[in-house]
Amino acid sequence: MFQTGKHGSQSTVLNAHPALDFHEGEYNAGIRLTEEGAIYSVSDGRLSTVLRASWAFGSPQKGQTYLLQQDKAYYESRLSYFVNIDGLDVTLGQPASVPPDLESAKGRKLQADELRRCFGCHTTASMASGAFSPEDAMAGVTCEACHGPGARHVERMKAGQSGRAPGSIFDPGSLSPVESVDFCGACHRTWADVVEMPGSQGVLKIRSQPYRLEQSRCWGEKGDARLTCVACHDPHQPLVRVAEAYDPKCLACHSQRAAQGSPGQANSVCKVATRGCVTCHMPQYPVAQVHGSFTDHQIRIVQRTGLQ
Repeated sequence: MFQTGKHGSQSTVLNAHPALDFHEGEYNAGIRLTEEGAIYSVSDGRLSTVLRASWAFGSPQKGQTYLLQQDKAYYESRLSYFVNIDGLDVTLGQPASVPPDLESAKGRKLQADELRRCFGCHTTASMASGAFSPEDAMAGVTCEACHGPGARHVERMKAGQSGRAPGSIFDPGSLSPVESVDFCGACHRTWADVVEMPGSQGVLKIRSQPYRLEQSRCWGEKGDARLTCVACHDPHQPLVRVAEAYDPKCLACHSQRAAQGSPGQANSVCKVATRGCVTCHMPQYPVAQVHGSFTDHQIRIVQRTGLQ
């Protein structure tokens, strides 16, 4: 999560690709990493516009979108970098058709609430004393993004006192299952995002992992209270991408054999396979707009007739 937000000049993508170009219709656009920082430019052959790519938001494994600044206005770049094509393409949620004018070709102007949300999920401490202060934001999701201000916690630890004293730091582990998934969903998207955000319908809704998890039959009052995001994912560790690594997590709920240390053995729950549970019950689906695939977190017996 620390990699999800970088200053434009510190972007690993731009440092590896100091010149990226894209052509559509009459427009030529590109990003350059210069001594002055990351520069995003668009030209129609007659006129051109140049903006500073002040931030690079996104996953190093999937791609990144650039937050552009022009005077006091912020724009979501029309173009994003996608890892699987190793180049630029139209940002998810923006029109696929050729822009009607140069203003549209540079990107989408962000409203105040959108901007706060961008910084809230991709940086730390963009809010200070209740006021939005993007210039003070720290790159990436750090400890305090989830645990809140840590000064009192550090003071108590240095004094040899308990750092878990009430009010010294927030512990998300104390949340109820519903609160826990909503907490993660503040950035990873809940049902509200699927309804309200552009580009969240159809297959794109699988990018809203907490929302999909809550569609599972084993979720909620009729399900298992252990089923939360952190039941399978450790937020303090890099994301595990090996499917079989999640088998013990599945079998901890679905089989008593996991307690005996043999998660690879056949069990009474699944008659089809003994490993790779998520490959069947949480399959990946390709999302063409982002040139990649996402794991569907709606745990179920999948009917291969399309996304439910």
